[in-house]
Amino acid sequence: MKTFRTIKSKKFSLKKIFFLSYLTLGLITKPNVISQPIVNQTFDEESKISKKSFITKAIKKTGASVVTIDTQRFVKNKQLSRDSRIFIDPYFERFFGLQLPRENQPRLEQSQGSGFIFGDGLVMTNAHVVNRSEKLIVGLSNGKKYKGELIGQDLLTDIAVIKLKGKGPWPKAILGDSSKIEVGDWAIAVGNPFGLENTVTLGIISNLNRNVSQLGIYDKKFELIQTDAAINPGNSGGPLLNSKGEVIGINTLIRSGPGAGLSFAIPINKAKDIASQLIKNGRAIHPMIGISLINETYFDSNKNVVRVGYVVPNSPAEKSGIYIDDIILKVGKKDINNSSDVINEISNNGINKYINVTIKRKNKIIKFKVKPTDISNLSRK
Repeated sequence: MKTFRTIKSKKFSLKKIFFLSYLTLGLITKPNVISQPIVNQTFDEESKISKKSFITKAIKKTGASVVTIDTQRFVKNKQLSRDSRIFIDPYFERFFGLQLPRENQPRLEQSQGSGFIFGDGLVMTNAHVVNRSEKLIVGLSNGKKYKGELIGQDLLTDIAVIKLKGKGPWPKAILGDSSKIEVGDWAIAVGNPFGLENTVTLGIISNLNRNVSQLGIYDKKFELIQTDAAINPGNSGGPLLNSKGEVIGINTLIRSGPGAGLSFAIPINKAKDIASQLIKNGRAIHPMIGISLINETYFDSNKNVVRVGYVVPNSPAEKSGIYIDDIILKVGKKDINNSSDVINEISNNGINKYINVTIKRKNKIIKFKVKPTDISNLSRK
């Protein structure tokens, strides 16, 4: 009996030793199996899809609506002097194998721009893209081309609308709300420069309400969105998108030279208003009172003021008694901090309806009632 217990005890001890040895080896030996988190395969695939660039999604949503606009216009050559050196140089004709025309002869000039479809067969673009064009050919991203008819253009805001001669359905861009964008938001510029379809550049919104007069442009009337997204030549008229693929602006202007990298777009809310007028009336109304404005800053008080720089003769402003050097304090119910405030209030008021204008002349505060008129009426007077 003792012998049996001894054997049993020895067997138990051997098992114990073997188990402890195995446990110790397991702790100090690098395991071949690496633990991995349990992952749902379907979820993993969805995660990969969600990592797709928001730019790609935005372009897929709006890219098909972006078009190429080929224009043709007749341009008259400038008549060169008959005693110009180029005519008496004997090497010129010999080198090129031709003679320059002595008379003023028209030539056909071709150019290209971008645009986007925003309605049933309606394309929005820049006025400078189509201005004075004899022929318009609009190319879609699917390779199809259609003749275009100019519905209307507004040179003051650089907006134009083209009607496509053909049958849809048409890929339409989704128009956003430019009043909701903020500095720092993503900006995606799309266009077809040199006919290269859906060329895309990325940047951010650098500034809002940039007055064109700050850029040395005095024959236009609009405020711009500034972006560092590159707008290449030929991108003019193409859409500026937000991260959702909605159109928030129309690419219009590039500033080059020292400090280059400045690109500008017309806010889509302004573009929609002008396009609507062009479709309905063939022209846009621009309420004016006939003054030029100067923004000034008093550095001692760090206060901004808006001063009248010029008064158009026989304009509503002159008839109301507004003078050069008057400081504009209030227009309607709006306290004035910069010239944009004046322009916006007068534009929102419309024409042939009086608006209150409060000015400061020396030490006097004076109130006027002024009836804005369309800019076309100012030019006739």
